[in-house]
Formats: sequence, structure tokens, C-alpha cells
Amino acid sequence: MTVLQGQRRLLGSRGNCGPSVRSRPGSHNGYQRPHRLASRVSAAISTSAAEAGSSSADLEDGKVVDGPDLTVKHFSGLTLPNPFVIGSGPPGTNYAVMKKAFDEGWGAVIAKTVSLDCSKVINVTPRYAKLRCQKEVIGWENIELISDRPLETMLDEFKRLKAEYPGRILIASIMEEYNRGAWEELIERCEEAGVDAFEINFSCPHGMPERKMGMAMGQDCQLLEEVCGWINAKATKPVWAKMTPNITDIAYPARTALAAGCEGVAAINTITSVMGINLDTLRPEPSVEGYTTPGGYSSRAVKPIALAKVMSIAQLIRSEYDNSRDLSGIGGIETGQDAAEFLLLGANSVQVCTGVMLHGYPLVKQLCGGLQQFMSNHGFNSIEDFRGASLPYFTSHHELVRMQKEAIAAKKAARVGLSGDDKWSGDGFVKEAESMVAN
Repeated sequence: MTVLQGQRRLLGSRGNCGPSVRSRPGSHNGYQRPHRLASRVSAAISTSAAEAGSSSADLEDGKVVDGPDLTVKHFSGLTLPNPFVIGSGPPGTNYAVMKKAFDEGWGAVIAKTVSLDCSKVINVTPRYAKLRCQKEVIGWENIELISDRPLETMLDEFKRLKAEYPGRILIASIMEEYNRGAWEELIERCEEAGVDAFEINFSCPHGMPERKMGMAMGQDCQLLEEVCGWINAKATKPVWAKMTPNITDIAYPARTALAAGCEGVAAINTITSVMGINLDTLRPEPSVEGYTTPGGYSSRAVKPIALAKVMSIAQLIRSEYDNSRDLSGIGGIETGQDAAEFLLLGANSVQVCTGVMLHGYPLVKQLCGGLQQFMSNHGFNSIEDFRGASLPYFTSHHELVRMQKEAIAAKKAARVGLSGDDKWSGDGFVKEAESMVAN
């Protein structure tokens, strides 16, 4: 009997992720960066599709040949030649595409999510829909499920990839039901195949919610805590929990996962969405036999949302773990400048999935080149020179009001000259007149 045939525990109403520990509004918890960094990152970083091709780096086994060093050393022990990681999804769906990713120079590959039993995974087509601004794709919806390939096939391909690329990082994305034995079996078999780490999919927004998989598990902190406990008790490799943005405050499940032993967090997965309605047919898109289901939204339009979620998790890691946990940023990254923004908020690495589907695997060279260009502009020699440098500049609105009042008061106090005619005096008349001379 396999673990999938074992007795299932019926899930009743579980506590959703809710408030726990809060940091004091406006507090930076003593965190400071050298003043020179503040001046370097004060200007806004602009991004556009055109900038993606503005600079290209030469890579050897993923490492830049010259220029600023892009090597990333995660706290969990993973060392990447560059911070650009293939995000779990179609770009990591089989041996051929993962090999292509390594050959092009991606810093790591996260394979498409696997589970023990692929027979329940049946995809439909069309399963993608695009949102365009004029001709440019800015949004992408998918209703694609996890891997529909047998686990044994994927494990064989993991072994083959690790044999051919022993020095490169291969991460298994895994997802299972509420069944401890299933999680333990999946972890054991992936470790036997030689993977370097795990990313736990607690965040897929569509497909199999009735089995308490993906986002349904990631939205329930009580359930999340228990399952993360099982996973970390079994795994001997680093574990990242992939967070859903479809929640009020992403810091709550992130805190739960880290407290349960995860070495890091990846965020964000896609945002629950309906791409739109075809006004000719009156049917939603993507239309499958005239019907659809809500899917996951990605691409450039989600970046501002992703940055806010990453900032929230980074603040948590800074204040409660002294910056000693991994954070892999995801969401709308198509240029090196996009990546720089996530790194400035504290991410160690960044993941790209939709960007590869739009631009292809060679995109990594432009990503590395664009990031190096940003670093050269500011005099940074390594990612650690600026990682997290923008994070201290977030505070509460109350603090913004206080700081602006103080700044205005200081300017008034420093104002040169007299405030009115009644301020003139006889003894100081000459000096008072001189104080208001412009040349």
C-alpha cells in the first residue's frame, strides 16, 4: 500500500493566517546602512522592455566573465553563480528545457512542481491569456496545473541533470495533500535523485484546492505550521516555502514557515485573476469549451505588488532573524534593473518564469548585463554591497507626517532675514539689512 492509499485526515475549519507579532510603527530595529549607500540608491530605478537588451554579459557556467561579481551565497548554504533562477513552471518542465537553462547560464533551476501521483493532473488548452498595452505584453494569466509527468520520469531527469551539471543548483518544487507520509516519501525520493534544495509550493492559486493543496494550504497558518514541521523534520536539504500573495498580510504565513524550520521564503507566486471577458463572445478568457476558471496572474504588471510583499517579508527577516534567512524574490522581472529593485529590498536571488516564456532562455545574459550596469553606475562590486540598502527607507504614514513637519520647522528656523517689519531694531539695523541681501 502506498501512502496515497492511506487513511486521509478530514480537515475541518482551520484558523486562517492572522495577526501575531507586530513591529513598532516606524521602527527600523536598529538596522543601519552606511551613509554612502543612502546617496547611491536615492534615485529611482527605471525599467522598460527596451532596457532588457541594453547590456549583455558573457557567462561561463553561469558566472560572469568580467565586471562586478554576481555570485550569490544564500544563508542556507546554496551558492549561485548569479542571482537569476528559473522559476517553477513551464521553463523547468523537463530535461530538455532545464538543460537549456543551464547551458545558457541561469544561476539555478527550479523544476516544475511534482507530486507523487500525476494521474490526477490533467491540463486543458488554451491555458494562457495575455494582457497587452498596445502591442506590449504586460500581464499573463495561466490556469496550468503542476507537472503531469510521472514522478519517476522527473526523478530520472533530475539524476541525469545532476550527473551532467554537478556544480549547478537544481531545486525540486514539491506539493502534496495533507498527508505526512506523502510528503515524507516525496522528499526522500527527490533527495535520492540528487536535488540541492526544495521549494514547497504553498501558493498555486488554481487547481486542486479541494485537495487542500497549494494556496489552500498556504492561506491556513495552522495547517502551514504543521506541514512545514513534517517537511523540515524529514528534509536534509534546504527548504524554501513559496508564499501566496492572495492573503491579507504575507508576513504572517512567512513567519509561520520560518518558525517551523524553513531556511527561506520565495515570494510571490501568481495572483488570483480573471484576465477578461471577450466582448464578442461574452465568454471569459482563456476560454475552454466556452468556460474558464480563475487563474494565476504574472508578468510586468504584478511587479509593484510583488515588491510590496517582498519588502514585508524582508522586514520580518531583518527584525526577527537578523537577515539570516533566504529570500527569493519573484514577480514581473524582465530586466536587470527589475532585479536590482528586489535585491535592494533584501532578496538574495530572483526568479523568472513568465519572462522566459516571453523572451526565451538567452534572456539571462541581458539580465546579468543589466544588473552589472546598475552596479557599475553606483560603484558596487558585489550584490552584498547593496542588498537590502533600500529597506530602511520604509516606515508608517504617521512617521512620514512627523518627519515632514520636523523638516518644515527646521527650514523655517534656518530662514535668513526678518519675518516682518516689526522685527527691525535700531542697534542691529545694518546687520539685519545685510542678512537679506542676495549678492
